[in-house]
Amino acid sequence: MNVLKPLAVLALMLALAGTAEAAMPEQPSIKITTLDGKPYDLSAQRGKWVIVNYWATWCVPCIKEMPDISRFVSAHKDKVGAIGLAYEDSDKADIQAFLAKHPVSYPIAQVTLDKPLTDFDEPRGLPTTWLIGPDGKVAKRFVGPVTEATLSQAIGLGK
Repeated sequence: MNVLKPLAVLALMLALAGTAEAAMPEQPSIKITTLDGKPYDLSAQRGKWVIVNYWATWCVPCIKEMPDISRFVSAHKDKVGAIGLAYEDSDKADIQAFLAKHPVSYPIAQVTLDKPLTDFDEPRGLPTTWLIGPDGKVAKRFVGPVTEATLSQAIGLGK
């Protein structure tokens, strides 16, 4: 019986620790200006799958997955969209110079560490990707790089 009391206290502490962070809304929103100065509104993408990809210029796995995301979005542009979120405090010009060397087929916006998006949990690692369903609800979260195959499997589309 003496062993159970410390375990119960530990379980309670773990449960309370999990409630400290607010849960993401079922239908998260993004209203942001992309690096090319255009407005982006996630709700305007309803009816399509949307890949919301947090990345950084210094993140090697992020750089490796960018061509896969680009190819997947280009191959399924009638059903799939994407927004890349450069999650770093770099100058906008530095991110644009990076993108000139590593172009993508989807819009990119910058999210700084001091002004995170309110409807998305802060990434615990990069890359972090949320897959938003056509209904605007979060369908899946990936921590680590995604590929065309993992995206295709998650959405249920052929290459």
